[in-house]
Amino acid sequence: MLTHLINTTSGEAYINGIDVTRDPKAALIGVGTVVETPEFYTYLTPKETFELLGQLIGMSSEKISAETSSILEMVKMTEWADKKIGTFSKGMRQRIALGQAFLDEPSIIILDEPTSGLDPRGMAEMRDVLKNIGNGRDVTVVMSSHMLHEVSDLCDRVAILNHGKLILDDTIDAITSRSGARQIIIKLDHTPTTDDVAKVAAISGITSASRFGVDIEAKMPSEFARSPDLFKAISDLGIGAYNMYENESLEATYLSLIKESR
Repeated sequence: MLTHLINTTSGEAYINGIDVTRDPKAALIGVGTVVETPEFYTYLTPKETFELLGQLIGMSSEKISAETSSILEMVKMTEWADKKIGTFSKGMRQRIALGQAFLDEPSIIILDEPTSGLDPRGMAEMRDVLKNIGNGRDVTVVMSSHMLHEVSDLCDRVAILNHGKLILDDTIDAITSRSGARQIIIKLDHTPTTDDVAKVAAISGITSASRFGVDIEAKMPSEFARSPDLFKAISDLGIGAYNMYENESLEATYLSLIKESR
């Protein structure tokens, strides 16, 4: 609906203050998009693809050339610039699609499930590109995804939808701390024993502790999670703790919100 590929059933949607339902051409100036399954002329190379698109949108040859070099470097595809896209993996094609969306220096990029259907290596490569996508560029990235761990890792702000209704719009930190509880992952120099877990659980201020793979997960109120007393108390246990970090589960918060909104 934001890119005007389908019509809205009701309501309004604004991009840079322009209603896309009323004036899509004006609203979409300066917007780059990557749909879930991008298609290409497979007999063209990335350079040729960017040149074709640049000409279609009225860019000068000089600007196309300069932007092509910069974008291919950004999406880590420089060494494949002159290879036919038909020989690329889906992950490589997805990165070319992302680069294509940046061609005319957009102020907004809209991504639809950017890692959908990729193998683990392709997903990791795409996430790495997305993490650095704003470096040196004044751009807002809007991403839709069901991969909540990726959303938590990549995004600053999240809007949660349920059956077409917006049920929450806030920063990642505010959403994951909404319940007032925090989870801390404690890494030990050995696989935690039942006694190790019990010692952590007995610390005043910790509400519960359990094995979390080869680590210990401890739950506690938000105010205690970042207290210097917590780190001292765990260190004083003598259980070989060498690292601790906060485990912010967007998925758990999402499921709780969906349940509440029923």
